[in-house]
Amino acid sequence: MINFGMMLNQLFTDMLVPGVSVGEKVIRSVAVYGFLILLLRVAGKRTLAQLTSFDLVVLLLLSNTVQNAIIGNDNSLVGGLLGAVVLIAANYVVVRILYKHRRADRAIEGSTSILMHHGKLLDANMKHQLITNVELERAARKQGISNLSDVRVARLETGGVLTFELESPTAHERHLTDLIARLERIEGLLERLEASGTKQEADV
Repeated sequence: MINFGMMLNQLFTDMLVPGVSVGEKVIRSVAVYGFLILLLRVAGKRTLAQLTSFDLVVLLLLSNTVQNAIIGNDNSLVGGLLGAVVLIAANYVVVRILYKHRRADRAIEGSTSILMHHGKLLDANMKHQLITNVELERAARKQGISNLSDVRVARLETGGVLTFELESPTAHERHLTDLIARLERIEGLLERLEASGTKQEADV
């Protein structure tokens, strides 16, 4: 019974008693949060877009790399929950500040990059964002766009999302409209031929 009580006491101690002070936990979490925001801002929006498997690997490894920087010498349940609360709170504060101050929002989030305009690729912007034609085409196909010639504007949003605005109408829609117009002309011609044949029969 004594050994069991000691084991139970040790278990609760490991779970509920943080390995570092609350102040250190808060400072570590906020520092890592701020550093990652700056790092991702420098890395560019394409990292957030995860256009390739390499971008995804970087993000996955990044989360694992900074883990120890946040938790320190602490594996307790309370310490982990505290770190999560601090990160959520820090993010809430930052979002509130950016919401009220649009200049700060643009400075941190950056601005939207236009990669394509009226079917023409903007090579300078593509090069600046390190996005290739193949990656842009792949992103378009994921959104059901088979041909970039149908795209009026392609944007890389501040959150790393690639968005596309289609020409109106698209090349496919123009082709269908042309076919319908031709069919209507053929139908009209057939109706006139039938009417002419009927009139000739009546005259006879």
